[in-house]
Amino acid sequence: MKTYGWGRARAGVLGGTALLLAVSGCGGEAPAHRAAPERAAASAQGTPAAAPGVRQPSADASAPTAAPGGGAGAWAKWKLQPLPAAPAAPADKPVKLTRSGPVPVFSEISTGDKVVFITIDDGAEKDPRFVEMLTDLKVPVSMFLTRDIVKDDYGYFKPLQALGNHIHNHTVDHPAMSTKPADVQKNEVCAAQSALTQQYGAAPLLFRPPYGDGAHTPVLNTAVQQCGPRAIVLWRESMQIHDMQYQAADKKLKPGDIVLAHFRGPKDLKGETMTEMFGELLARIQEQGFAVARLEDYIQPPA
Repeated sequence: MKTYGWGRARAGVLGGTALLLAVSGCGGEAPAHRAAPERAAASAQGTPAAAPGVRQPSADASAPTAAPGGGAGAWAKWKLQPLPAAPAAPADKPVKLTRSGPVPVFSEISTGDKVVFITIDDGAEKDPRFVEMLTDLKVPVSMFLTRDIVKDDYGYFKPLQALGNHIHNHTVDHPAMSTKPADVQKNEVCAAQSALTQQYGAAPLLFRPPYGDGAHTPVLNTAVQQCGPRAIVLWRESMQIHDMQYQAADKKLKPGDIVLAHFRGPKDLKGETMTEMFGELLARIQEQGFAVARLEDYIQPPA
């Protein structure tokens, strides 16, 4: 049986620099050499990695939308306090992707909106109660699915997709990409892209390498270009069971941060369920006064 290395520390090489890979799932900590955040550039043209820069307010100062979910009752059902309302999606997207050329690599979005973005990886846990939870609360998430982990039940993710949540590429079978030759890396991206497109009716726009490994290497960037996704997405925080691991020294969320979570259940969460873990994540976000926005609302696909 194929194993995917949940809960193990793994080591890889990233551009010749030793990379301490994450301790949890696909990775609780991003590569150590990324002490300075990578901000998504206003355009995807140029070098593969997004250039550092000051977070700028989005051009659209629209009034906030209604609070997510079915009101206080829906949040009370899950023993949670409602999140603040997210702003309307910016008309001028902070990230503008191009149809060809190197793909950008980013772990947050440059915005002045007090929002964060939740991404959930792999698809190992398929808890019906989580579908119920997101149906009630309407919290937007972006799903990065691994083909061989979800292929036994592609249908589980379709109700989540029907809520407006997008499905993206997280390889065929979850390897540390930098340990694989170029042809294997290409197949990991392309075969997953094909399967997810066929199953969900839309080609994934974004790619995330397992553990964040190889994200900045030319070999992986080329494979992603050849297979269809137009950006590589990392993260600034990762949800564990009760709290997040932060890359920032002050251990606080920042506007535009991308948060990593996983489809996990009691076996990997020390007895807690997927909904309990996700509720803890929402509580940590609510405590810091952030709203959750949809990542794709801040990204302009290629024209």
